[in-house]
Amino acid sequence: MLKTTGLTLHYGGSQILHGIDFAAKAGEVTCIMGTNGVGKTSFLKALAGTHPRSGGTVEIDGQELGRLRPQQMARQGLAVVPQGRMIFPLLTVRENMETAYALLPKSQWKIPSEIYDLFPVLRDMGGRRGGDLSGGQQQQLAIARAMIMQPRVLLLDEPTEGIQPNIIQQIGRVIEYLKSSGTMAIVLVEQYFDFAYGLADQFYVLRRGAVSLSGPKADFTRDALRAQVSV
Repeated sequence: MLKTTGLTLHYGGSQILHGIDFAAKAGEVTCIMGTNGVGKTSFLKALAGTHPRSGGTVEIDGQELGRLRPQQMARQGLAVVPQGRMIFPLLTVRENMETAYALLPKSQWKIPSEIYDLFPVLRDMGGRRGGDLSGGQQQQLAIARAMIMQPRVLLLDEPTEGIQPNIIQQIGRVIEYLKSSGTMAIVLVEQYFDFAYGLADQFYVLRRGAVSLSGPKADFTRDALRAQVSV
């Protein structure tokens, strides 16, 4: 579903990503791991178009995409739940979700019932401002907004960061549900090892802006993988 070849990225004169070859399949969770500062979030920004990549190619469903802006990448079927969630604090919960309508034909301007089945709190708080929600509630809202976009590829950047344990469990169940649909490739950047290990089908470990290890979950023991991402 999603493939990159030789992807590079610079911030000014500093090269951050060095020739990333990556693939994520529909119906799987592909987890990107590594210590702080190795380029995980930068890689997601390069995919999403929020920071233009310097070189390499990005494909979705075999179609090579140019250096597109974020809204153009979203129209190609890529949705992002960014670190920090980036919800609109002065819009209501419902209005935040409705911002996803910009990518849909008018005939599909509705909030699917599955959103409220997965995140009941969003129905209860539909009229509250996004900025009044707790961190966990905002994370649920950010994921729901991305789901309404009907993406082919979903990028999740540290979805458990600063979230209480019961909400982390709920988010894990939602990711499992999305995976089971088989229609979406899910790319997860995550520092919480046990959460990531429990969900992932494939792993990519980054070190100094390059892939140091990759492969299916079956290729690694829990302890061996933990050692790789803890150095």
